[in-house]
Amino acid sequence: MAAEVDKESSVGTVAAVTAQVNHDLSCDLLAEAKDATNQEHQMSFIQAIKLYPKAVGWSLVLSLAIIMEGYDLILLGSFYAFPTFVRKYGELQPNGSYQIPAAWQAGLGNGARAGEILGLFATGIISERFGYRKTMLAALFALTGFVFILFFAKDIVMLLVGEVLCGTAWGVFQTLTTTYAAEVCPVALRAYLTTYVNLCWVIGQFIASGILRGMLSRSDEWSYRIPFALQWMWPIPIAVGVFLAPESPWWLVRKGRHEEAGKALGRLTRKNDPNFNVERTVAMMIHTNEIEKSMSQGTSYWDCFRGTNLRRTEISCLVWAIQVLCGTGLMTYSTYFYKQAGLPTTQSFNMTLAQYGIGIIGTLSSWFLMSRFGRRTIYLGGLVIADILLLAIGLTSIAPSSNSRASWAIGSLLLVFIFVYDTTIGPVTYSLVSEMPSTRLRPKAIVLARNLYIFCSIVNGIITPYMLNPTAWNWSAKTGFFWAGSCAVCLVWAYFRLPEPKGRTYGEIDDLFERRIPARKFKETKTNLFESQIDEYDDGKAAVEMIETVPKAN
Repeated sequence: MAAEVDKESSVGTVAAVTAQVNHDLSCDLLAEAKDATNQEHQMSFIQAIKLYPKAVGWSLVLSLAIIMEGYDLILLGSFYAFPTFVRKYGELQPNGSYQIPAAWQAGLGNGARAGEILGLFATGIISERFGYRKTMLAALFALTGFVFILFFAKDIVMLLVGEVLCGTAWGVFQTLTTTYAAEVCPVALRAYLTTYVNLCWVIGQFIASGILRGMLSRSDEWSYRIPFALQWMWPIPIAVGVFLAPESPWWLVRKGRHEEAGKALGRLTRKNDPNFNVERTVAMMIHTNEIEKSMSQGTSYWDCFRGTNLRRTEISCLVWAIQVLCGTGLMTYSTYFYKQAGLPTTQSFNMTLAQYGIGIIGTLSSWFLMSRFGRRTIYLGGLVIADILLLAIGLTSIAPSSNSRASWAIGSLLLVFIFVYDTTIGPVTYSLVSEMPSTRLRPKAIVLARNLYIFCSIVNGIITPYMLNPTAWNWSAKTGFFWAGSCAVCLVWAYFRLPEPKGRTYGEIDDLFERRIPARKFKETKTNLFESQIDEYDDGKAAVEMIETVPKAN
């Protein structure tokens, strides 16, 4: 009974706030905002592509920055099974082989992630003040210098320093590529452009694996220096694209620069389209921004944990953390994993190359699924299948280590796991973390979510080398049992807490959260952002009827 009273009170509060905002805004602006919202709902995928071709292009250019992060992180993890790299930076073992100690494997991987944490927190503050474009440009030029440290690293300590510094730039890319993609496109394109970020991540991994496979025949230091040097080919072309790209119109609206927001929106859309009105779309952004300001005035990190924003932050954070907790640690160290599972070095790299090719196909397949199913359905289905596959990997590992068929079976199961992950959990996460926060808190919420992901990655980076390393715990493929249990816990959380945002505008998502609608009821719950009864007069003007006793929002 108390819960019902709380829910009714919440709905009443939301209605009062919405009515007050609608009352404070001009009638013309409110009518334009409503028209733009209706147009977003009616716009098909093809119509959106035709209307927003420039937005698609600019988003694709900025998202390319993620290729660099996916490239380097996989590069480092694969180097642990790379003969010349291990001889340079590893230690001689009693049996005459070389190994990078598990402690240093953990340190190198986590050094990059520590840098990402610093970069992420800085991005949440700097980008809100100076804009997305300027922040991205600064990070791209800084990364160009940091790569020199990796290229000329004389020992493993210098390598660690380079990874930490590069991580700060990657933290910027992780936040702004997803945020920009979410803010320059309509509802019909939102899932595709945000999940394209995941595709760029997989492309970076695929390129790194292909280059490493090609370097196996070299026995000199250039076999690992060349892969490091190739990172210089990305920053300058991407920086040119970022410099020419328009700023996010949502960021401009938050800064009160409405005229500039209209100009930016004009640069993102096709000119002279009879069915599109820039002023109406800007009015929708202003309306959404004003409602969010009335519900939560601040835009600090602390505001992410106030009121209903706490629930939204929880969902964003855990959705991204599950990318690690569902067993993807095996993907990061896949080449090393294949080798410890019993495959030869050359075949280990071949399998890694194949897995990222499969990942690209999986991400493209996810676009087909998202056009027909909701984000929640795809995400939950992915967790169920991933859990079964991880359990199968663990069970297969019970076979004797000398059994080559078992080794190939484990490798094949991991390839299927990767396809399932990159079709469901991997790409859908990028859509969800950009849709769950309010527009005013989106950059900072994504920072917090990505930082939890990195924290989980750090833990994973500590324990996975010990699980796989023959000089440590030596679990090998039995690691699948551990991640199967972790994935099952993630599935239970997602079932009860993950809502369905498909087809909703940002204003409608705000309304559903403020009304505290349960996650499983998001899909069928109707919303009405224009509670204040807009009636069209004969002269084309709008009139707003509302109760004058509604208290003013501070």
